[in-house]
Amino acid sequence: MDLNRLPIDQDAMLAGLRPWVEAESPTWDAGAVNRAADVVGRDLAMAGARVERIPGRLGFGDCLRASFPHPTDGPGILVLGHLDTVHPVGTLKDLPWRREEGRCYGPGILDMKAGIFIALEALRQLVRAGYETTLPVTFLLTSDEEVGSPSTRDLIEAEASRHEYVLVLEPARANGGVVTGRYAIARFELEAAGRPSHAGLRLADGRSAIREMARKVLEIEEMTSESCTFSVGVVHGGQWVNCVSSRCTAEVLSMAKRREDLDSAVERMLSLSSDTPDITFTVTRGPTRPVWESDAGTMALYEKARKVAESIGVSLPSQSSGGGSDANFTGALGIPSLDGLGAAGGDLHTLGEHIEVDSLAPRTRIMAGLLATLD
Repeated sequence: MDLNRLPIDQDAMLAGLRPWVEAESPTWDAGAVNRAADVVGRDLAMAGARVERIPGRLGFGDCLRASFPHPTDGPGILVLGHLDTVHPVGTLKDLPWRREEGRCYGPGILDMKAGIFIALEALRQLVRAGYETTLPVTFLLTSDEEVGSPSTRDLIEAEASRHEYVLVLEPARANGGVVTGRYAIARFELEAAGRPSHAGLRLADGRSAIREMARKVLEIEEMTSESCTFSVGVVHGGQWVNCVSSRCTAEVLSMAKRREDLDSAVERMLSLSSDTPDITFTVTRGPTRPVWESDAGTMALYEKARKVAESIGVSLPSQSSGGGSDANFTGALGIPSLDGLGAAGGDLHTLGEHIEVDSLAPRTRIMAGLLATLD
């Protein structure tokens, strides 16, 4: 198959992608994620897939499993993505859909709605060309990846275990490459509990939870080293300015290249406590992504992708990467996995999030080539 002859229309792809992006879907808003699932699920069904809606758990939105027709029902290719984004409903006012100077902007467009759309368009192109994939293809689109996949890890691992390969649609690397390994990530929830008092009348009687958390934020971030990072990304405390705060919470992300370094980070975090009188400080471990180290199966899969890219005149370097994804789970299980197959772009998780429009066609061709040739 000459992949360069596939009639990929980037303008038409953008027109199809726009409703996905404008269906805002922040992780913590299950209703919004479900509305996005409605939009995406309809397009998957229109492409011929049998779409199964998997009810959300733990307060998260629903997931989609879409199986495309195939004469065999053995292990196949799992296309893995997520419907949720980090952008709250209403972000479209500050980050509206727009196309400027070769870029297209919108909340969640890069991470990772464009990636999912690329995979769907690749399959549609193969169908139009009259080509049947050697292996059956299933899409699994989850609803809580941006918070560590706490409700879907078991679903992802079970589904991946029934497949030969996993293709993950996170954004391309800055050099246009793909990901063949990811660092380990652990999340932690912190709580400082103090004693309230009237801040104007009896300030000295209080014990400020905010003050204690501020100390801990500095202590935790100063633990960052070459082997492991610590970042406090969320802090909530206080309700009235005239009341000494009795409760303050925070969330921490720790990342390490090696499992033993993350184990050490977990031990250090869980040992934290307060030595301030009348203040308690607790740390609870949250979702953890295991280290995904490249193995022979993943590198063989990458080599196939590299040759596909080479056939259309595109370079496709590989790397291990920080920033967790659901490939951490599938790769750690030893299932050949390839990540970073989505669109190229930049400024993900910000009000400048965008894709490079000219990346749509080559990334679609690479995905089409992989789906067509994996066996």
